Order: sequence, then C-alpha cells, then structure tokens
Amino acid sequence: MRRLPIYFLIDVSESMIGEQIQYVEEGLATIVKELKSDPYALETVWISIIVFAGQAKTLVPLQEIISFYPPKFPIGGGTSLSNGLGHLMYELRKNTIHTTATQKGDWKPIVFLFTDGVPTDNSTAAIGEWKRNWQRQTNMIGISFGAETNLGVLNEITETVLLFKNTSAHSYKEFFRWVTASIKSSSLSVSNNGTGIELAKLTDDTILTKIDPDKMPPVQQGAVDTNFAIFSAQCQQTKKPYLIKYKRDPRPVNISGIDMHTMGYRLVGAFPVDHTYAEMSAEGVHLNNTIGTEELEGFPTCPCCGNQYGFSVCACGKVHCVGNEEISTCPNCNTSAKYGFGGGNMDVGRTQG
Repeated sequence: MRRLPIYFLIDVSESMIGEQIQYVEEGLATIVKELKSDPYALETVWISIIVFAGQAKTLVPLQEIISFYPPKFPIGGGTSLSNGLGHLMYELRKNTIHTTATQKGDWKPIVFLFTDGVPTDNSTAAIGEWKRNWQRQTNMIGISFGAETNLGVLNEITETVLLFKNTSAHSYKEFFRWVTASIKSSSLSVSNNGTGIELAKLTDDTILTKIDPDKMPPVQQGAVDTNFAIFSAQCQQTKKPYLIKYKRDPRPVNISGIDMHTMGYRLVGAFPVDHTYAEMSAEGVHLNNTIGTEELEGFPTCPCCGNQYGFSVCACGKVHCVGNEEISTCPNCNTSAKYGFGGGNMDVGRTQG
C-alpha cells in the first residue's frame, strides 16, 4: 500500500509550558488511538512528530501508526521557525518515497504545524527554501494556538491558516477530534484514489476558524516573544531548574480623562523542566532583555521544593527560590546572603519565550 505520511511540526517553546503542552501530548495520544481503530488509516497512515523551540529534533521518526507510542514533549527556549522548517525539510528529503517505474511513491505528505508564539529568529531564508522546494509537494495546515501567534508568518508558509481558540480542556478535545477526523477522511480519500487532503468541516467557529489571508497582519519577527514574559529560575534546595511564565495582560488606566492601556503581564504559573530544556534552547537564550517587576502581577511558590518565594533575585541577576531560612544561598553563583523585601521596581532578565 502507498503511504500517507502525516507530520506534526510542534512548537515546544517556553510559552507552551503548562497546560498547553500537556493537552497537546494527550491530544496526539488520542489521535493515534482513534486511528488504530480505523481500517483505512491502519493501511495508509504513517506518522512523525518533529518539535522545535530554539533547536529542533525528531521526537518520533516516521512510522506506521500501529508502532506509535505517545512521547513526552520537551520544552526549550526560543521559537526558531527556521530550525523547525529546516528539520522538517530534512525529514521530508530523507523519508519521501518517490514514484518510479517499479513502485508507487507516497501520497502527498500532510503537515500540521502547531505554534503559539512569534518566531524569535529570522526565518526568511527557511521560508524561501520551503516555498521553492516543498510548498507544492506537501499539504501544510498552519494552526495558531491563540491570537498571540504571528499569523503573517504562517500565511507565508501556507494558504491554510486556522486560529484555534485554546480556552479550555473542552476546546482541546474538540480540536483534536477535528484533526483526527481530517486524517481519517484524508486516508479514506487516498484509499479510494482521491486527491489526498480532505479536512473535516469546521462545525464550531468559536473553537477553530479559518483565517482570511487578506486580513493577515504584516510579518513580524524578533529576538523576544513579547506575548509572554518567561523567567528561568533554579531551586535553592534541589538545584533543579524551573520556568516562571507570565502572559501579556494590558492594564486599563485613565490618564487625563483618556482611557488607555499600559503593558502588564499576569502570572500563569511556575513549572519544573529537565535537562532537555538546555538541549532544545537557542544559544544565547538568556539575552540582555529585561522587564520591570512593576509590569508583573503575581509571584509563584517554587514548583520543585515548595518554598514560599519562587521569584527571588540574587545580586548576580539570576532568579531562584527562598524559604524561611535566615541566610539563603544562590544556587547559580553560590553567594550566601540575607534576603528581604525591596520597594519600587527592578529590572529582571527574561528569556526569549
């Protein structure tokens, strides 16, 4: 049987940490479970998962769905779309079976690109290569996980751009049902010698909507994703790393009778990370980009040891946790000191997001 390759190219940057990446893990496991009960999918569908943050890697090599085992997703610093696209094109070149005189090649691969942020590198060259060599040879569906995504960049890659309004666990379940239905219908199409790509109908536009290309904002790329404020921290007790995540939440103010908004970020939470965080992060992820503490609302406890103050800043500029001990030791520079509450505002280094 001819293969129908399905590639998931998934943004695992720091802004995805927390419930989002957990829902994606669960959603992909559900997709494959459903496909394993579909006779057409069993015959034709092969799946691969590629993840990208500052770096990119193949998490699951292209394989039959019967052999698929749900992976654990890493988190990394930065959103290098150029590395993500570059790695995808590498996998396509390596894996695609072309039609010859003696064999039938693969059906046109389908790529689902999930991203929730703004590219933190210049992806112009990678997008140009994609357009020249792969855009017509694949079916790419670009999916924005929330309005914070740079929709203009997605429109550069594909004409099919969807906005997923990821507001609840129910939204994620409905979204992954749509992905599953789209793969099933595409598999049925190729089994009946159809064109291949058959996306399911969008029945609830409050969850998933197609974006009009003419209404896309201009392309924007930068060193930091300003939709989120992410801080890298370390537990004083366990020495384990964790991330503190804030989401942009402009604050209403009235200045001289004029209603305006000032920049602000609301705490989402603090989340432990493992050694894969460094592996998936871009070089220079801890840039000289700072944000004032007056722009931050809420401060977490430590997710590793439970210390009451998870956002304490040493004189070296690094963030770590502090408990009730009289003298605390920074796990980054090993300086011991007595910590107290300061007044006013201070600038703290942020990661790329």
